[in-house]
Amino acid sequence: MATNPAYRFVIADDHPLFRGALRQTLEGMFDGVAISEAGSLEAVTAILEEGEEVDLVLLDLNMPGVRGYSGLMYLRAQYPAVPVVVVSANEDPATIRRCMEFGAAGFVPKSLGTDSIREALSAVMDGEVWTPPDVDLSAVPADETAKLVQRLSTLTPQQVRVLMMLSEGLLNKQIAYELGVSEATVKAHVSAILQKLGVESRTQAVIAASKIEAGQWQSVGV
Repeated sequence: MATNPAYRFVIADDHPLFRGALRQTLEGMFDGVAISEAGSLEAVTAILEEGEEVDLVLLDLNMPGVRGYSGLMYLRAQYPAVPVVVVSANEDPATIRRCMEFGAAGFVPKSLGTDSIREALSAVMDGEVWTPPDVDLSAVPADETAKLVQRLSTLTPQQVRVLMMLSEGLLNKQIAYELGVSEATVKAHVSAILQKLGVESRTQAVIAASKIEAGQWQSVGV
């Protein structure tokens, strides 16, 4: 009779070799682990929608469906009970601080050795928040930026997706088609986004989002 795995992990990265390396790292840390691999945000959400409890998602900032912080924002909004650790080649302190502001449980640079990655992930699994010890996270962002981050964090999952598509230049009709909703529903989402971000137009909303993005938004194909 099969036993349930002690832990379930999702490795979200579009580079198969790095996914394989992370898989080996995790398998060497825990006995009886179940590890799913995803090369896009769409694949991550498909795994999470299966209903099995996932203990940790390891998320790359840049892969299909994920640019900048949009993927992290979406996962934290849609699946708030699932911890997300960002694993990225981008080691800029401002990027690390922003990831933590958007609710990441940790930030692990890809440049770390296996032992250091295991130490970081063990800390997160013990309920701690892990970031590189040599990175100063105490720097206070400009008031305007801090307020914008806070406002973006209040968006619902669907509003995050709509904002991603607005940033791509999609019209309401196109967004409605992609999401399988009515144009009236899209208009309601856009109005809510403008209100939450404290802006008056779609263009201003896109500009506001781009100010804190590490890269261009891409729509979540889910």
